[in-house]
Amino acid sequence: MVGRPLPSFDDAAAGLVAAGRRFDSRGWVLGTSGNLSVVLSSRPVRLAITASAVHKGRLGAGDILEIDGQGRVVGEGRGRSSAETRLHLEIVKRRGAGAVLHTHSVWSTILSGLYAPEQGLALEGYEMLKGLDGVATHAHREWIPIVANDQDMSRLSRHVRTTLARFPRAHALLFDRHGLYTWGRTLAEAERHVEILEFLFETVGRTRTLQAPRS
Repeated sequence: MVGRPLPSFDDAAAGLVAAGRRFDSRGWVLGTSGNLSVVLSSRPVRLAITASAVHKGRLGAGDILEIDGQGRVVGEGRGRSSAETRLHLEIVKRRGAGAVLHTHSVWSTILSGLYAPEQGLALEGYEMLKGLDGVATHAHREWIPIVANDQDMSRLSRHVRTTLARFPRAHALLFDRHGLYTWGRTLAEAERHVEILEFLFETVGRTRTLQAPRS
């Protein structure tokens, strides 16, 4: 993140509100699912993040919290931070991300369960892969690791840490029957990754449906 200008809290909050509403309109964060964050500072670590249990389609500026590197709220926003804040902090630390976005779409939930025995999902041969940072050809093979879901956030964050270390080129993680985590150097890049990956998940899922044997 060195050398990259970081947003103010107000700008980050406005961006997260807009992203939450757009993702809700696509059915990617229904109910109160998902959480979205933007890095405000790397030293000390500060993130703007959506408050827990808030509908992403109805976000307001007051629903965005400022947290420190331990996940503690340090700003004036209402509400509390999600237990999954630890995962955002882990990804920021291990990937140098400027934004981390977590969605709960139907297709990511289905595919993360179907491919959990393989511990990952391969995406290859799709032109849309070129929308991922650093990918220049449809021949790219993107391996998205699938992490077993866990309500123990300390244990889950350790699992995320080891998975990110094991797959340093991965642009995203899936959580078994839970959803997608992806990131980017900026909020705009992270949003693009969500769009690309959600498109590909739906494509893979619909293709499997069309290829299923019919009685």
